[in-house]
Amino acid sequence: MVKSPSILDPKRTSWAMVKISLRYGFRQKLRVPARAAYAWATDFRNDDGRLFSQTMRRSVRRIAEDAIVMTDLTYPEGRPRRIRRLVRMDPQRMSWTNTHLNGPFRHSQFWYRIVPEGPRACRLEFDGLMLEDVPKAMSSSEIARRARENQVHDSTEWRRCLAPALESEAVAR
Repeated sequence: MVKSPSILDPKRTSWAMVKISLRYGFRQKLRVPARAAYAWATDFRNDDGRLFSQTMRRSVRRIAEDAIVMTDLTYPEGRPRRIRRLVRMDPQRMSWTNTHLNGPFRHSQFWYRIVPEGPRACRLEFDGLMLEDVPKAMSSSEIARRARENQVHDSTEWRRCLAPALESEAVAR
């Protein structure tokens, strides 16, 4: 589901970037019990980079029982990019948030929730609010297209990489 787009700071000067807000979400069915899916998805580790389609290195630092800071090093277009994120977990609701602390999508926030669908299945509900700087104002249709591209990318990453890993690893635990 792609939500209504918005443009922030339309009165910018010619040299300033425009901040756009990309709202999108998706649902992913998982063939494991909800608690197992939540436990797997929130067991953040330094070796998580192996789960993703792009090259990534991750470090994880626990700052509270329900909070971690993740630092990911990726290589878009061959150049290193370091992104720090604050992840807050709510085991009772089987949900967590992921907030970008720096990088090109600073202050972007992503919400995840595991919803039971019987004793052996569940679904991931994902909602994203990505903030992005662009060189010039974009039309609503351009923003909606950009949100759809992010939705397709993120849901594909879950469908092709993360869900299969979760289903095989969560069962083995």
